[in-house]
Amino acid sequence: MMLSLSVRDFVLISRLDLSPGEGFTALTGETGAGKSIILDALALALGGPADRAVIRHGAPGASVAAEFGPPADHPVWALLAEAGVSAAAGETLTLKRLVRADGPARAFINDQPVSAALLGEAGELLVEVHGQHAASSLMRPASHRRLLDQFAGNETLLAACAAAHAARLEARAAREAIEADAKAAAETKAWLEETVGQLAKLAPVVGEATRLAAERAQLMQAERVLEAVSEAGEALAEAEIETALARAARAAERICRLPGFDGEAGALPEAARAACEAIERALIEVREADAAVAHLARLPLEAGDLDGVEARLFALRSLGRKLNCDPDALDAAWAELAARLERAEAGEAGIAAARKVERAADARWHSAAHALSEARKGAAKRLEAAIAKELAPLKLGRAVIRVGFAPLAPEEAGAAGAERVEFEAETNPGAGFGPLRKVASGGELARVSLALKCALAEAGSAGTLIFDEADQGVGGAVAAAIGERLTRLAGARQVLAITHSPQVAAAADAHWLVEKSGRAGETRLCALEASARREEIARMLSGAEITDEARAAAGRLMEDA
Repeated sequence: MMLSLSVRDFVLISRLDLSPGEGFTALTGETGAGKSIILDALALALGGPADRAVIRHGAPGASVAAEFGPPADHPVWALLAEAGVSAAAGETLTLKRLVRADGPARAFINDQPVSAALLGEAGELLVEVHGQHAASSLMRPASHRRLLDQFAGNETLLAACAAAHAARLEARAAREAIEADAKAAAETKAWLEETVGQLAKLAPVVGEATRLAAERAQLMQAERVLEAVSEAGEALAEAEIETALARAARAAERICRLPGFDGEAGALPEAARAACEAIERALIEVREADAAVAHLARLPLEAGDLDGVEARLFALRSLGRKLNCDPDALDAAWAELAARLERAEAGEAGIAAARKVERAADARWHSAAHALSEARKGAAKRLEAAIAKELAPLKLGRAVIRVGFAPLAPEEAGAAGAERVEFEAETNPGAGFGPLRKVASGGELARVSLALKCALAEAGSAGTLIFDEADQGVGGAVAAAIGERLTRLAGARQVLAITHSPQVAAAADAHWLVEKSGRAGETRLCALEASARREEIARMLSGAEITDEARAAAGRLMEDA
């Protein structure tokens, strides 16, 4: 509900603060006192058009702030979260609008700058204004399907329809993707067959190109390696180093076996033994060197090996260029292209399977949409009967309101079902049905809204309902009926009514008087206690001169309410 309304420098209002409270609040005052100005100010805070003409004469700007206390499960919180506005569910919300004489108008939610469009969306969720000049959600066909679903309690059916529609879209997207793949694959099937055949023949291994490149670099030096190996072998053979070292080793061994040299201490024996060991080590090293050169000579360094390595490496690189991929990754490309070729060859089977899945998803959505449609049609009959009961007491007994259905085009049908819903009215028998706003006259419009709202008492998210002169052009029993219905609505919502009817004002839980004061004729607002309230209702009954009879009648109205 709306906790407070603060208006500054707006048209004839210098400063105005209103805290309406729960239940039904009536706003009364003489014609021209400024009741409509208060509504215009609230409309500005709720995202209505901003015009510098609303700035009070001489003021630098106008501001209007409306504070609300929506419950934690109210849809306004989801709207603000989606828009990136920082607000915690359960706290209060302040919608504010500034109109400056020297700059653009600005909009705020909880002191955070927002667009006027977002302010308007939030305002529509919080407040409904019903009157001959107010385009409430009841008058907008786009909201009628939602209102009917809320009246019917179709939440479960709506969720099922939305889920079926999402599955339907997913199946359609999968089928389209498979068809696109199959088409592309079919167009390149010949190329795929040739390329996959080349890859299969080559059978590349991951990292093979890098390994062959290194091997090729070695083989390209084969001739130089062979020359060096041959030269080393010849040098070792010609020098007869092993033979010389063998003779030297035998001679040194004879020295070590001489008496006094075998294991004896002393410089000469130790030097002899050291020489013998050194010659023996050199002999071993020479033999190992000879064996290593011989092994190197036996390795496959023929030119034919280089040709084979180069042929495979160049084939890998050529295919890599053709496929625009790293030659070392040809094995992965082979697997991918083979899969594409398989899809091309089995495309029709895949498409048929995808179409079958899509048909099943379509059938499930049609079934869910049909169930939702039937529930709506059943609820429409109940709603029409409920509205009819409300029309007669409101002097609209000749009017008929019906719920019209129109099928949606296939591309428009979806998560919310397969039909458009619109409330239509026939105000006089035989006149024909038409849109509510176009058929009902200005005086009838607010009463039609009241009848609809009473029938749709639980539908809609707005916690605050405002009725602007719903009693225009009626009196007596009809005005009393209006007051009774406003009181009934106030049992679950906050209701504010601008009224000229004493019967409606007497039915309210609270009463505020709008009047002009001072030489500047500024609009001001004051809450009326019991005695002042009786005096205001008496004025509404008798006119300029308040009589004792009017006061007595006012007292009876207040007692009977």
